Amino acid sequence: MTREAFGRAVVQMQPSLYRVSYGILLNHTDCADAVQECILKAWAKQDTLRCEAFMQSWMIRILINECYNLMRKRRRLVDLDSLPEPEAPPGADPALHDAIAHLDDKLRLPVVLHYMEGYRVDEIAKMLRLPSGTVKSRLMRARARLKDMLDDQEGGISHAKK
Repeated sequence: MTREAFGRAVVQMQPSLYRVSYGILLNHTDCADAVQECILKAWAKQDTLRCEAFMQSWMIRILINECYNLMRKRRRLVDLDSLPEPEAPPGADPALHDAIAHLDDKLRLPVVLHYMEGYRVDEIAKMLRLPSGTVKSRLMRARARLKDMLDDQEGGISHAKK
């Protein structure tokens, strides 16, 4: 892959990479850091990409690993209770954004990848290195929890994890 082709592909993927990282990190500054690290690692390892058609899912996998690495580093440095609540992006439904933000990480990431980024269950399973049945069950549990949280919205979002 040429430098120009790599650069064009990365520019096209940046909004998607940012949305996926925000789905994990819920912090705009950390998202930018994770995306930048992902792009640097992908550039350095581009010779390991076997097929250019799979570049986006390959980059998403690198990004997911970077996000988790960043979370591990931040856990040692910052008390998570002291961080501000994430804000909904302009034009987004604030109630749905808050509900998704309060899902467990293992439920939130499949929701972001499937419903926001449009990946199929089998693609998500490969990215997350999980069986397809696990991805399907996490999506089902996430939908049920989102429904419960949105139904209970009159009293505020329930932060309890079932």
